[in-house]
Amino acid sequence: MDRAYLSIESSEVEFTNNSYLFGLLAQKLPFAIEPTQRAAWDYQIRHLRELAEQLPGAHFFMEFLIPRMGRRVDLVILFKGIIYVIEYKVGASQFDQSSLDQVYGYGLDLKHFHETSHNQRIVPILVATQAKESHEPHVHWDADGLSKPLKVTPSLLPVVIKHIAHCINTSPLPAEKWVKGRYKPTPTIVEAAQALYQGHDVDEISRSESGAENLTHTADYVAEAIENAKRTHRKMICFITGVPGSGKTLAGLNIATSRQRMHSDEHAVFLSGNGPLVEVLREALALDAVAQAHFKGQPSSKVEERRRASAFIQNIHHFRDEALTTDQPPIEKVVIFDEAQRAWNIEQTSKFMQQKKGQHGFSMSEPRFLLSVMDRHTDWCAIICLVGNGQEINTGEAGIEEWLRTLQCYFAHWQVHLPGTLVHSCSVSNEILTPCLHLATSIRSFRAERLSDFVGYMLKGDKENAKKTKETLNHYPLFITRDLAKARHWLRNKRRGNERAGLLASSNASRLKPYGIFVKSQIEPTKWFLARPDDVRSSDALEDAATEFDVQGLELDWACLCWDANLRHDVQWKAWRFAGTRWGQIHDPMRQAYLINAYRVLLTRARQGLVIFVPHGDAHDLTRLPIMYDKIYDFLVTCGFQILEI
Repeated sequence: MDRAYLSIESSEVEFTNNSYLFGLLAQKLPFAIEPTQRAAWDYQIRHLRELAEQLPGAHFFMEFLIPRMGRRVDLVILFKGIIYVIEYKVGASQFDQSSLDQVYGYGLDLKHFHETSHNQRIVPILVATQAKESHEPHVHWDADGLSKPLKVTPSLLPVVIKHIAHCINTSPLPAEKWVKGRYKPTPTIVEAAQALYQGHDVDEISRSESGAENLTHTADYVAEAIENAKRTHRKMICFITGVPGSGKTLAGLNIATSRQRMHSDEHAVFLSGNGPLVEVLREALALDAVAQAHFKGQPSSKVEERRRASAFIQNIHHFRDEALTTDQPPIEKVVIFDEAQRAWNIEQTSKFMQQKKGQHGFSMSEPRFLLSVMDRHTDWCAIICLVGNGQEINTGEAGIEEWLRTLQCYFAHWQVHLPGTLVHSCSVSNEILTPCLHLATSIRSFRAERLSDFVGYMLKGDKENAKKTKETLNHYPLFITRDLAKARHWLRNKRRGNERAGLLASSNASRLKPYGIFVKSQIEPTKWFLARPDDVRSSDALEDAATEFDVQGLELDWACLCWDANLRHDVQWKAWRFAGTRWGQIHDPMRQAYLINAYRVLLTRARQGLVIFVPHGDAHDLTRLPIMYDKIYDFLVTCGFQILEI
């Protein structure tokens, strides 16, 4: 994989003509050159010649790959040990905020994920080619050596670069050594979906050490299992398990996109019962597709792109409802069921079918019905189930056991591929065990692979092991505060570029209301996850808190979890539910598990750092007595959370 379309020393530019440089770029482009791309390259090549004259000893990389985002930055300049990341806006007279965030994001990507950039000074620069001349911008450095993005006109660019190099005394950075540095990106699920949808391979966007190896092995195994089912005219099902944040959804999206590209006749589809995830991914794919088409000068509309995205990512309940209207097999031969553990048991499914769909006498669990729908195919088909252990958060969610019992009792002719680590009580025919189907490494948080272990110990009440694990999380800040304003201030200071921050709370955290946290007020997931920070509906506005139902399967960079008295600590964790005017303790083990899992989901949403807000309570309010919250706070501190001091 070429890291850049063009790599050239300043001294070499003089001996090449513009047509030659353009040809080097064009031969690497995987699609036809659009007029807008041609105009942009023509301008950038002419400007490159000017830069080469004024920056002797510089090395230039044009169209440099940013794997996590699946995109290429216009120009990277290495000059006197400093990395300059340049994004051109050809024809622009203004420095718009979205473009500044974009180039800042490129700088963050190099700082976090490119091995030979970790300890280097990096300067993101936005060049608006028609902007009016301005004074030389002042450089503001972040603590890690990344500067805030600069707004620069074309003629001022070499002046700014030479000025920074004069002010910063740093060791030379050989271009060959720098460009060969390993890249280990960990994309958000939105970024991954956009890149895969555009046609990027999973190894281009996920190189997070063992996590990437797991994803590759899993993808290869599933592809071979599908091909074998086709050759032998059999029906097969694969179960992919993994720790929170290990990339199960990414694995499913990768399978769906690769099958669509190479085997369009299979009509592979990604199905999820997670409504917010479906909404956010569809909207993100549509918005990105429109932007890409606009850049290439191609006609497109959001309505058209949303329709395309909706065919690729579907709500599993819509798939189910369509199957109720016919006894014919679906057009899809390969289906990926996300969060299969959340499929409903027989009681919940039958109740829903009778009350909402008028299907009286319906007596099947959701796994059994979905299997029966795919079993209508007369030759072959394949089901891929993505299973998150310990993430059942809704009443009536059956877990993986219901799938296995259904296969055992009704679909013994199906070939079943299971991870060898899966513990279950069923006797499944045609069972094939393999380690390739378990993703053991979290890739959500590139700062803390053991975050899920820490959360697991904490929710078990094991403060000793929690504290030991916390000591290994050197680059993942875990803070706690009794002041929500301090938590908001911390989030705003941490968030950079296109990173996202947000408030989280349990869906029954009803007594956070006095602090302005209204969990009964529904958020708009697409706005909360995708809107710009100046939109009050955005997560970055830090106004609306999302619950476990809103964020499961999605993620933030920085988060504040607002902890209410529905999960209290007194020797061990105890679950409570607020109804009417009072709290009532939950004694049912299943409902207790649902609440624990809700907090597990919330505690593992942040990729880069987490702060927990625990209220002081109010001695005059029986629903918010200080003792309820003090014991929570004290236990979390003993687990290793640091007190936030601002």
